[in-house]
Amino acid sequence: MFSVKTILASAALGCAGMALVAPVAVQAGVVIKSSGPSASAFPVGKKLDDRGRITLKAGDSVTVLSSGRTRVISGAGVHRVAQRGTSRRSTFATLTRQRSNARVRTGATRGLVMGAAATHASLWDVDVSKSGTMCAVDFDEIRLWRPAYDAASTYVVASGTNPEHVHVSFEQGKAITLWDSARMPLSDGASYNISADDSAEAVTVSFAKLTAMPTNPEDMATALIEKGCTGQLELLATKMM
Repeated sequence: MFSVKTILASAALGCAGMALVAPVAVQAGVVIKSSGPSASAFPVGKKLDDRGRITLKAGDSVTVLSSGRTRVISGAGVHRVAQRGTSRRSTFATLTRQRSNARVRTGATRGLVMGAAATHASLWDVDVSKSGTMCAVDFDEIRLWRPAYDAASTYVVASGTNPEHVHVSFEQGKAITLWDSARMPLSDGASYNISADDSAEAVTVSFAKLTAMPTNPEDMATALIEKGCTGQLELLATKMM
């Protein structure tokens, strides 16, 4: 007969053996853009095993965010999903850092020629020149960004559902200004029209709430894709190159 101790010891060994053969979690890359004959096989948002390979045809191009980097894979043949190289995790941390507007002052964009176009320094800056959906975790930390800043300018931000509007000003040489959340509070699903004082054309920006801050580039890309925040997805892909 087996003693109780013998049975328990055997069970423990069995569990330990199962732990030893348990599969290791595999990181998943995310397709963020695709074109060419095989585009339907690689839709935006598709997850790919970081350790896997994909087969492409002539004329194919697939942009993948994998292992903390953006990679454009193109051309006929079998290609690895992930690539060797330095991870851009620190870049991701900077890009997604939420800044307290209580401490932020409108600042000049350093290291750029006056009036030159630039990209955002933060994923949470609203580009006043482009329509689209804007994702955010904290609506109180939204800022406005303009690509050209050689002269002072004023923009009108108007609610898409009522006559309420506010004027926001950019100083000469400044690319960033704060969203006046006290006078124009943001909400999930709300839309706002933004236009320069000297222009009749307006862009429309809608806001979508992220319930939590994704902790890595791949999860952030997935969240942006699900909410339709394509402008931020493009910025993320560019910064993670």
